[in-house]
Amino acid sequence: MSLRYLTAGETHGPQLTAIIEGMPSNLEINFERLNDQLLRRQKGYGRGRRMQIETDTAAIVGGVRHGRTTGAPIALVVENKDWKHWTKIMNVEPIEGTDEEKRRVHRPRPGHADLNGGLKYQLKDLRNVLERSSARETAARVAVGAVARQLLEAFGIKIAGQVIRIGEIEAPAHNLPIDEIIERTEQSSVRVVDADTEAKMEAYIDQIKAEGDSIGGIVECIIEGVPVGLGSYVQYDRKLDGRIAQAVMSINAFKGVEIGIGFEAGHLRGSQVHDEILYDAENGYTRATNRLGGFEGGITNGMPIVVRGVMKPIPTLYKPLQSVDIDTKEPFTAQVERSDACAVPAASVVMEHVVAWEVAKALLEKFGGDSMEEIQANINNFNEQVARY
Repeated sequence: MSLRYLTAGETHGPQLTAIIEGMPSNLEINFERLNDQLLRRQKGYGRGRRMQIETDTAAIVGGVRHGRTTGAPIALVVENKDWKHWTKIMNVEPIEGTDEEKRRVHRPRPGHADLNGGLKYQLKDLRNVLERSSARETAARVAVGAVARQLLEAFGIKIAGQVIRIGEIEAPAHNLPIDEIIERTEQSSVRVVDADTEAKMEAYIDQIKAEGDSIGGIVECIIEGVPVGLGSYVQYDRKLDGRIAQAVMSINAFKGVEIGIGFEAGHLRGSQVHDEILYDAENGYTRATNRLGGFEGGITNGMPIVVRGVMKPIPTLYKPLQSVDIDTKEPFTAQVERSDACAVPAASVVMEHVVAWEVAKALLEKFGGDSMEEIQANINNFNEQVARY
């Protein structure tokens, strides 16, 4: 069975819920590390008040027994601690009261799903749209991705994320090993590897916030230790780089994605883009460079996967933009919901986990098996086959 998941829940509802199906048995779950990933998502310079209210933890309520997966669907719950202030407003039962008491939203915010969602689903209270379209849902996706991440790590696959740019401030290029990237970015408030860039980005975010504005940026995910052969060229929807691109674009506020050198390839010659193939008895087939970000023909080539995504500035501003009241059709200043001046560092964490999910899914498609032991045997057999090629 293919690996898949669903999430449910609203930003001010009682909880976020996720169901994972297709995870093999006997994967040892480290609960502390799972919740560490949720904590990482909440960190980052420029976050708003919600991060002071919530301390996210994932409760596993099915599919894991005595610390190991059973092969059954895994059920995860992330409680919304702010729910106590919204029990009436978000009650599933009908309630009496005025629009103000129900916190009805009838003034759509530019850049959000409010108006489009209301038109699509014929909802006169746009809160029904914003509650589900909120980036709060990414907490559930990080929890799901954290399980997939532990699956990958069990087979020696490492994942790192870093911020490349926030607004006008760009981090300098580097060639640090993945373990050092992980260590340095975890110590950084904006998930960069050097202190000078961190200080510049913090000052820049402060300036943007003081002006009542918001700012976006570019984040990068690196996955090392991925075996050759994940994905396929035989059908469009089996190309793993395409599936990763879709996953990244599904993250709230992401408006672009690139693999390897990405858009830079559009102004370079072929000799400056493609990675020469090398061979030696110890390492087998390798590449002289990794400009294509670990992919050729939609298939992993054994080099590290390198993915970048661009996040637009958060559209909820403290100096709101113009909008139109759906009741009166008159112009109005858009309503302000609680927001962040910059969520790029947190977005880096979210991207790590949606990419991890797609790689884990492709790994299971390639190597199959209902248990960790069966998958490992299949990987060993494939590695021997590759070594003989």
